[in-house]
Amino acid sequence: MFERISRREEADLFLAWMAISLSFAIIKIAPNGVLGPLKSVDPLVALIYFGISLFTVGIGFILHEMAHKFTAIRFGYWAEFRKDNSMLLVAVALAALVGFVFAAPGATIIYSNSANGQGLTRRENGIISASGPVVNLLLCIPFAALVLIGSPVTGSLLTQIGIFGVQINAMIAAFNLLPISILDGRKVMAWNIPVFAVLIIASFGTLVGSFYLL
Repeated sequence: MFERISRREEADLFLAWMAISLSFAIIKIAPNGVLGPLKSVDPLVALIYFGISLFTVGIGFILHEMAHKFTAIRFGYWAEFRKDNSMLLVAVALAALVGFVFAAPGATIIYSNSANGQGLTRRENGIISASGPVVNLLLCIPFAALVLIGSPVTGSLLTQIGIFGVQINAMIAAFNLLPISILDGRKVMAWNIPVFAVLIIASFGTLVGSFYLL
């Protein structure tokens, strides 16, 4: 499986992972950004938040993109993730300035199998696009379990990882399911409106619940 990930793709995934992990860590440390009221932060606490962000974002982001990649490969296409340097800078800058993460670090590019005269159908495009958010929603389950395991000890590391993991995966799923531009939601909706409706309701429902219930 790993031989299907090129050196360039590995590098792009790594840089995108680092950038969005830093972005999410920043909004945990300074929720309102540097333009809002600032409070002193313990360097150790900041390092812990960055570590939690690396773990949770790493799992959510990389598995999201790999779901797109390997679903496309199952349909007979080639696909690779490509980072967008401009969007990586925007993500970190917005997090630092105003405490908001715009997580669009790049995209998994699908190359059609033109040698066989095979083009990407609407159904295939919809399923490939839906696979990423579906993986994020499924990842919310084990992270929610961590919250339950860690709940007897208020503020425990397991609880923090679980809450952050649910929030980040729900956020990645919800954002990507917006039916605009080149995001997954537009392709899923073009393929199957009921599937789109179920996924976007589940994503935003989980996201809202993660902030009010966890």
